[in-house]
Amino acid sequence: MPESVSRAPVAGGRDTAAVLLRATLGPMLFAHGWNKVKGPGGIEGTTGWFRSLGLKPPAVHARMAAATELAAGAAISVGLAGPLPAAAAVGLMTVAARTDHRGKGFFVFKGGWEYTGVVAGAAVALAALGHGRYSLDGLLGRTGGGTKAALLAAGLGCAGAGALLSACYDNGGQEKEEAQPGEKTTG
Repeated sequence: MPESVSRAPVAGGRDTAAVLLRATLGPMLFAHGWNKVKGPGGIEGTTGWFRSLGLKPPAVHARMAAATELAAGAAISVGLAGPLPAAAAVGLMTVAARTDHRGKGFFVFKGGWEYTGVVAGAAVALAALGHGRYSLDGLLGRTGGGTKAALLAAGLGCAGAGALLSACYDNGGQEKEEAQPGEKTTG
């Protein structure tokens, strides 16, 4: 093989991939959290939507989901806290897949789980990559990444979602309560 052609990855390629993935995933999560608080209908509208999904108490879950998206989105954007914000994203997407997208097939334009699956998969991939040297974790000397980090993000996210759903989700037989005045009932 000629010396100019190498099979080894380009040094810094992982760091560049991590930056690109963080710059895509982090702001998207943050924007979704911001929309839950300041979008049409505000937090009251989000509360009504969570009520219609069967999450109880809906006001707590609306605020918890918004705060988690804001915090995880910010941490991913700047590359802080290793696999923990990825675990938060996996948990959020697992709950969304179970409550809002369940039974609607694959394609998101039909309400399916495509979006939640891609976001959760990207979060686990980011945990496997690590935040890279162009991150706050990198500045703090935390290398992170690897199979254990990916498994931690996936496992912690799914376990957290499972615990939340088991404790707070009216599984399938939820009453479709009427939204209160000023509340929105869709995402």
